[in-house]
Amino acid sequence: MDLQIIQSKIYTIRGYKVMLDFDLAELYQTETKILKRAVKRNIARFPPDFMFTLTGEEFTNLRCQIGTSSWGGSRYEPFAFTQEGIAMLSGVLRSDVAVQVNISIMRAFVLMRQMIINYEEILKRIEELEESTDAQFSEIYQALTRLLSKQEKDKERRPIGYLPASD
Repeated sequence: MDLQIIQSKIYTIRGYKVMLDFDLAELYQTETKILKRAVKRNIARFPPDFMFTLTGEEFTNLRCQIGTSSWGGSRYEPFAFTQEGIAMLSGVLRSDVAVQVNISIMRAFVLMRQMIINYEEILKRIEELEESTDAQFSEIYQALTRLLSKQEKDKERRPIGYLPASD
């Protein structure tokens, strides 16, 4: 399974990285209502930090972001599954496809986490470079200011030396 396809189906909602039930059903090659039915039969396995139902407003906002039409799809707000909830789905959905898709999804989440860590390291390095270059430019600015102030003082002084008599 292509990790980029999976990553494109991961959204940030309520501060969680989640995948929606209809995207998961598509990946698992099943219908959304079958996935929801399996989850509802095993609802004790899905506490709020594993799975939650989107509010109508969240779903409308998300629909605008992903370009889904307002007339199609489910009549009910979708379930949003966190990484832990998706891992729990592997115990609920037992097909070979579900197992392979779950492995791919876990790899996608891990890859995204590594990218975030690398991004944070790059930001730290950029900040360090900015601090060091700021200090260097500050020294250059001070030196230029001193040179310019010396030139102004030089202009005020009378020239030294012999001036020939004019005819």
